[in-house]
Amino acid sequence: MAININKYFGEQVRKERKKQGLSQLQLAEVAKIDLSTINRVERGEANITLRNAFKITKALKVKLSHLLNL
Repeated sequence: MAININKYFGEQVRKERKKQGLSQLQLAEVAKIDLSTINRVERGEANITLRNAFKITKALKVKLSHLLNL
């Protein structure tokens, strides 16, 4: 069965955000990304760009490989 990478990435972002005690709004502000985009990413509905993926990882202070479990 193929992995839905958008859903998987979104779940990992949500997990890390909650682990750090951040709200979606706080993450959006630090990452300088629209709150609606963060919401869609976490639900796996956004086909996220690499630029936004890196903004999120920088805001969470983790590597992209951490969120992808590579």
